[in-house]
Amino acid sequence: MWKYEKRLQYPVNISMTNPKLAQVIISQFGGPDGELAASQRYLAQRYTMPYKECKALLTDIGTEELGHLEIICAIVYQLTKNLTPEEIVASGFDKYYVDHTTALWPTAAAGIPFNACEFQSKGDVITDLHEDLAAEQKARTTYDNILRLVKDSEVADPIRFLREREVVHYQRFGEALRITQEHLDSRNFYAFNPEFDAPVFCQAAPPTPGGNDCGCGK
Repeated sequence: MWKYEKRLQYPVNISMTNPKLAQVIISQFGGPDGELAASQRYLAQRYTMPYKECKALLTDIGTEELGHLEIICAIVYQLTKNLTPEEIVASGFDKYYVDHTTALWPTAAAGIPFNACEFQSKGDVITDLHEDLAAEQKARTTYDNILRLVKDSEVADPIRFLREREVVHYQRFGEALRITQEHLDSRNFYAFNPEFDAPVFCQAAPPTPGGNDCGCGK
C-alpha cells in the first residue's frame, strides 16, 4: 500500500511555456526508457524475486519511479500550460493537441504510444537484474540527450536531478546482483532459476542445518 504525499520529489517551477521542448521531454513519460516503463518493470518483477533484500529494493525503486513520472508530467504540463492556437501550430504541437488537447498521455518523442513491450519481467533473477541495470543506463543516456537540448535552468534543474537518480539506481541494482550471486552457486550462476526451480539436494545425506546441500560438494 502506498501513502501519497502532495509534493514533488524535486520542485518544478517553470515560468515560460515551450511546447516544442515538451514534445522531447514527454519521452521520459511514455517512451521506451521512460519512468512509466521503469515503475511497472520493477514493481512487477518484485513478486517472484526470491531474495528479500532485492525484493525490497525493487519496491523502493519502483515506487520512486512513480514519483519521477510525476515530475516529468509536471514539467510537460507547465511547458504547455495556457497555449494559444497560434503557439500550438507554430511549435508543431498541433498533432498531439488534436488527439489530447494539452492533457498528459504516455508517448515517446517520436510519437510512438507507450506499450508494455517496452519493458520485461522475465521471472529469472539474473536476467531481470541485467534488464534493470541496462534500463537505468538507457534512461541516463536519454536524460543526457535532453540536457543537450535544454537551455532553460528551470527545466534543466529537475532533469539533472532525475539523471542523478538513474545513476544511483544503477549502483543499487549492481548491489542487488552481487547479493543474488552470493545466494547462488559461484561455479555456475545459471545452474537453476531460483524464481522457479525448487532447490535440488544431494541424495547422499539430508541438507545441513541452514544449508542448501549435504556438504559433500556434489
